[in-house]
Amino acid sequence: MKRNSNISQLPFNFAHHSYMGKDDFVVSPCNAEAFALIESWPQWADFAACIYGGEHCGKTHLANIFAEEAAVKAGLRNRLPIIEAKKISLEKLPPLFEYSRGLIVEDLSENIDEEAMFHLFNLYRNQGGFVLFTSHLPPARLPFKLPDLKSRLMMIQSICINHPDDELLAELIVKLFCDRQIAITPEVLNYIVINMQRSFDYAHKLVAEIDHISMAYKRAISIPIVKEAINSLKFSPQGELF
Repeated sequence: MKRNSNISQLPFNFAHHSYMGKDDFVVSPCNAEAFALIESWPQWADFAACIYGGEHCGKTHLANIFAEEAAVKAGLRNRLPIIEAKKISLEKLPPLFEYSRGLIVEDLSENIDEEAMFHLFNLYRNQGGFVLFTSHLPPARLPFKLPDLKSRLMMIQSICINHPDDELLAELIVKLFCDRQIAITPEVLNYIVINMQRSFDYAHKLVAEIDHISMAYKRAISIPIVKEAINSLKFSPQGELF
C-alpha cells in the first residue's frame, strides 16, 4: 500500500498515556526475576539493587511500581522520588535524602557526575537508606573512571530483563495500542507478532508507526497498514535498532 500523494498534512502527535500500575505490568519468564526483586524488598541482600535491560523493556514501569510499594512498606508519606542519574549532583544529595530515605536512580551510565554518585552510594548505605538503580547495562560493564564507584556498584545485586517471548510481545502490543485507546483484531495482532523484530524497543516504534500511518489514511488498522509500517522502519533511521 502506498501513501496517497495528496496527503499534504501529517497527523498531529497527540500525547498518549502509558499505564504504569502493577496491574498493567505483564510478568513473563524474561522479566520475572526483576519483578520478584522489587516485590522482595526489604529482604534484599544489600541496601541497593539494579535492574538492567534494553530500551522499553519495562525498567521504568518496574521503577514506578517500586516507588509506590516500597514507600508503603517503609511507612513513608510519599512515593519514592525517581531521578535520572545524569541529574544527580553533590548539591542535590542532602535534600534528596532529607525528602526520602528511599530513592530510584534511572538510566545509570557513564554520563554522570561520578563523584556525586559515589557520595550518593555512601550516604544511602551508611545512613540506612535504600536505592533501586536502572541501567541499559549491568553496572560491572559501565566504563566508570572512578575506581571506588565502580567497585561499589559491582557489589550490588543486578538483574537483567531479557528479550521478550512471543506471548509477552503479543500482550505488550495490545497494551501499547490500549495506551493509545486503539483496539486491533486478533488477525492483525498475530501478523504483527509473527513479522516484527523481537525487541521491546522495536515494539514501541512499530506501534507508533502503525498509529501514524493509520491516522494519515484515516483508516482502521489493518494488515496492509502494518506491512507498510514494518517496511517504513526498515528504511528509516528509527528502524536501525541493532
